Amino acid sequence: MHVVVNAAMSADGKLSSRRREQIKISGPDDFDRMDRIRAAADAIVVGVGTVLADDPHLTLDVEDRRVQRLRNGRPGNPARVVADSRARTPTDARVLDDEATTYLLVADVAPDDRVSALEDAGAVVLRAGEERVDLAAGFETLGERDIDRVMVEGGGELIFSLFAAGLVDELSLYVGSMIIGGRDAPTLADGDGFVDSEAFPRLDLMDAKRIDDGIVLRYSV
Repeated sequence: MHVVVNAAMSADGKLSSRRREQIKISGPDDFDRMDRIRAAADAIVVGVGTVLADDPHLTLDVEDRRVQRLRNGRPGNPARVVADSRARTPTDARVLDDEATTYLLVADVAPDDRVSALEDAGAVVLRAGEERVDLAAGFETLGERDIDRVMVEGGGELIFSLFAAGLVDELSLYVGSMIIGGRDAPTLADGDGFVDSEAFPRLDLMDAKRIDDGIVLRYSV
């Protein structure tokens, strides 16, 4: 499986403000770039925090890209995947509509009644891990369902966990020309953080390109 993390952050590394409200960091050209990455993916992955904060739809914006996927024998929209250890995704979340298949990766501690309610709402629930989602096991299960290329859109806790598990192959990062600030504002890779320099993931810069009023950096991992 090839895992691409895509994110937009401020010049000081923040994904949003300390209120964790969605902020427009990039512009139309970068939105189109993101839509192209989505169109190339078999699935789009987010953490439950992103679902609770933003209620994203996670579908393609450009109709021609949906049509091209259908012509190629693929679903019109990539599948949607939510890492949700305790099955907290609302049953009326936009990711549970019928525009695409939605997988929920939950842990064994997820309450059975919540799992049943989400299945009734249209989710395909996959258990992976005991207390928290085991991302390596979850991604392996997704691979068994012909999901070979995924795009991860956040948030910071999920992105850190993927780096910690050694699951990231590529990082595509838009850096916008603004400062958000705030010690409690989410960053690209939250979670516990790495403390041993030997454990710091090392990136190889492949490309840098100005888009809108910012720059896109592409790294291999």
